[in-house]
This record gives sequence, structure tokens and C-alpha cells, in this order.
Amino acid sequence: MRPFSYFSLLFSLLIAQGASAQERPRDFDIPFGKLKTGALNAITDVPGVRVGHVTLTKGKKVRTGVTAILPHGGNIFQEKVPAAIYLGNGFGKLAGYSQVAELGNLETPIVLTNTLGVPTAANAVIKYTLGQVGNETVRSVNPLIGETNDGRLNDIRSQPVTEKDVFKAIGMATDGSVEEGNVGAGTGTICFGWKGGIGTASRKVGDYTVGVLVQTNFGGNLKIGGLDFSGLYREWQQSQADKDGSCMIIVATDAPILERNLKRLAKRAMLGLARAGGIASNGSGDYVIAFSTAKENRVPYKNTSKILDRKEIPNDYLTPYFQAAVDATEEAIINSLFAAETMEGSGHQVQALPVDEVLKKLKEKDLLNNK
Repeated sequence: MRPFSYFSLLFSLLIAQGASAQERPRDFDIPFGKLKTGALNAITDVPGVRVGHVTLTKGKKVRTGVTAILPHGGNIFQEKVPAAIYLGNGFGKLAGYSQVAELGNLETPIVLTNTLGVPTAANAVIKYTLGQVGNETVRSVNPLIGETNDGRLNDIRSQPVTEKDVFKAIGMATDGSVEEGNVGAGTGTICFGWKGGIGTASRKVGDYTVGVLVQTNFGGNLKIGGLDFSGLYREWQQSQADKDGSCMIIVATDAPILERNLKRLAKRAMLGLARAGGIASNGSGDYVIAFSTAKENRVPYKNTSKILDRKEIPNDYLTPYFQAAVDATEEAIINSLFAAETMEGSGHQVQALPVDEVLKKLKEKDLLNNK
């Protein structure tokens, strides 16, 4: 039996009063591996990475949005970054996949939105890129646009996302704290039958950082701290919990990892999804986009040399980065659930995860990290 501690008293008070929406799973000592997090425990702990959200909630039907992820604050087309994509299950509409797979680099912001917003977002990213200073003669742009289908809570057929919304998300992108839950591309999403959304986390590996951002909209059997929580579902939710859905996962690092090993890094993020209970079901579009911001490995649009001098972490030293991707992905998914709030839209209601019940069961099973 654990001795009495200040944490025990604090925990009891939290259970009695209800957990605050600002508190993240880590604040309750839910275990997510042993690696340390970055200062913000967010993808923006990776130097240079920026995130912007535009949230669209209009009337009783529109529940959607846009999330933009920028690998650095400069002209990405002129300074491309090494990148790779791992396709966990391909029931999705990821635009821009083939060129990243072929050339191994990323040349635009990554934009996440809803399924039917992909063409609009792609056009907006093209216009944004063509309009940047230095790109006046550019004639080909590969926008990278990911999606999940928020059609239960959102009137997706009305296609409410506009090019202006995408421009705004890119323009608002900052390198500070990242808002989670019912924001941006996660506004109308559902995860394990509960309200999903945007989540993020990070891990330190020596002098480098691995950061993850997720857009959660998938099913399976929810696990938190290794404990199965599928039994928490209300009867009306159970049918939704097992339905198909998708997850977009963005993995960023400032470590000098090139495209071949970035794809290996991306693969490990799927293990984090599985650890949280995801199963990559038949109708699920599960994609992982991984990129490195290492300045020494950026790819200039116009090369002045026939040889690129690049640096790379050897294969034998990659294991900690793989672990970081697994742990941060799992935590980002659970963060999205803890931050999300009950939402009504298009004649449906999806409840928020009952955090107090989760914490109570984890405490009963002695699965928290409190000392």
C-alpha cells in the first residue's frame, strides 16, 4: 500500500471536483514511457516548427476546421526539408503523397482538414506558395494535405472550409503552445466513440527533440496507461466506437535523419496508435508524415553544387528516436481525448471522455506514476 502523500490528497480533490479541461494526462501521472518531454510537450518543441488552427463552428451544423504545420518559418519551397510518409491503411485522401515518396522532401506547409476540404486546402497552399517572395517563377507545387472525415458532427457536404481559412491557419502558425481538443482540423472528430480532436506531445533524445501532432478520428478499443477502457462506453456509443475512422500523425524532429530513416521513424508512430487501442480498421485512413528540420540537410530549390553535403544519424543510433515516436504518438492521442469537450452538431451529440472515471480506475489499479 502506498504511503499518504500530498499527491494523494490532491488527486482525491481532483476526483471530487472534476478534472479541469486545462489539465493533461501527464498532470495526473499517467505513464507514457520513460523519455523526458520537451518544455511544452508539443510538436513545437522541435525548433522552428509552427502550428496554426482555424476552428469553424457555425450554426447547428458546421463543426470543422484547418490545422497547418510548418517545418520552419522561412520559404519552405526554397528550403525544402527531408520527409517521408508511412501508409498505415490507405482509405484516405492524402494529397501530395507520391512526390514526397519519390523525392524524399517536403516543400509546403502540411495542412490537415476534413475529407471534402482537401481540394480547397490544396489550392490554397498552392496559391500561398506561389505568392511567396522568391517563388515568382515557380510552375509546380506539391501541396501536402491530410484529412479525416468529420461527417457525423459536421455538415461535410456543404464544404465549409474556404481558401481564406487555410491562409489564416498558415498565417496564425506559431512556435508556442499548441491548443488541443476541439480545435482546427480536430473540431468535429470522434475517437474511440468519444470526442476526439487535436493532440500533441514531444520527447527529448539527447540534444534533439521528436515531436508529434495527431488528428484523431478512429475506432478500436481505448487503452490508457495499459488499461482497457472500452468498457466505459455507454450503450449508444458502443456502435460508434467500433466504426471506421482515420488518424493523421505528423512526426517532426530536428535530428539529422534523412528520408529513408524518416520513413522508419514514421512506421513506429503506428505502434503508438496501436498502444492507445487503434486497429487501423478497413475504412481507416492512417498516415504518418515525418520530417526533419535539421538545417544542414535542407534541400535548396536551386542547387549551386552537383553534390549535397548531408549529415545523418547512423542506423545503430536510431532506436531512441523510434521509442520517442511511439511514446509521443500514444500520449498525443490520449491528450486529444482529455482536451476534447462534448459537442453537438448536425443533429448528433458526441460526449467527452469521462476523465474522472478514467483516473479513478487507473488509481484503483495502481497504474499511475505518483510516488
